[in-house]
Amino acid sequence: MKPVTIARVALAAVMLFCLGCSQNFYNVPRDTYEKQVRILGVAPIMTDADSDIRHPEKAVLVNMIKDYNRRNQQELVAQLRDTGTYYTVLPLDDDPDQLFSSLFYRRERREDAGTAYNKYFYKGPALKELFAKNRIDALLLVVVSGLTAKDTVRSCNLMEYLEGDYNSLIMTGQVLDAEGNILWEYPNFKQRRISPPSFFALQYPDFDEARANATDKVEVKFKTIPGIGRSFDKSEKSSVRDNVKVSELYNAAFDDMVSLQRPEFNWFGLKEREKAAPTLETMEFKPVATQPTPAQSQPVAPVQPKAAPQTTIPDVTQEQPLNIAPPTQIKELPVN
Repeated sequence: MKPVTIARVALAAVMLFCLGCSQNFYNVPRDTYEKQVRILGVAPIMTDADSDIRHPEKAVLVNMIKDYNRRNQQELVAQLRDTGTYYTVLPLDDDPDQLFSSLFYRRERREDAGTAYNKYFYKGPALKELFAKNRIDALLLVVVSGLTAKDTVRSCNLMEYLEGDYNSLIMTGQVLDAEGNILWEYPNFKQRRISPPSFFALQYPDFDEARANATDKVEVKFKTIPGIGRSFDKSEKSSVRDNVKVSELYNAAFDDMVSLQRPEFNWFGLKEREKAAPTLETMEFKPVATQPTPAQSQPVAPVQPKAAPQTTIPDVTQEQPLNIAPPTQIKELPVN
């Protein structure tokens, strides 16, 4: 009985795992999204220069961000194509600054489920014009912006930490339809564990300086422009393109975004089995085939029963002559 019990427990665990893996990250049913969005337009990665970027060399930093956006944006398109979710992934060739200026309506600082981020709203007429121009079903808009939020940063030895407000760069994204409805967004709040949109921390607490000066007061400093550039320059091999390297920072952000748009894995064919049973409205009825009726049919003559053979029975009531043989003559023999 032990092997049977263990097998049942293992099967139940696998089934629970499979059900747990099934999750919809879209704001509409997954099947509806996959049927309606066959051609996805991808706008060039945009930078919100007027957002909360507090670096003392903000202008230099903003130009640096725009340059790295341009270098790495093809990796996002390649990863989206690799998902197989879309029939076509179309990169738009618009200038990112002009595109953001024409589309941008307003920005809201949000904090949902303990995650702070910038949410963007776009102009309806400009959005519709962009859809008509490129003949797309949906449009992905990705924005790099600045944000200040509470965080806890630890020292290298993990023995010290400092809670406070830190200024960072974040990356957010939205998939919109022509009416401006948000079909998908990042950060994605349909995840069981929400991925923060933090892209790059611009500030750090200087624990070493405080320790060197024998003080408990830890100063929060901005990273230098050369230091930020070296961090952005760290690259790794692309997971979807041969002989191409991409920034580690962008690759991590893209991978997190794209993982939420991959098709649902069909564990053991369970997805096919979950299809609804046919109803009277969906069932197709076909007429039963019958023998064709000839155009002109001749009447069939009724079958006449065959006459039984006649048997002649003699009439026993009439007298019939009898043929009687004559008696045999008896001879007398002498008696001795």
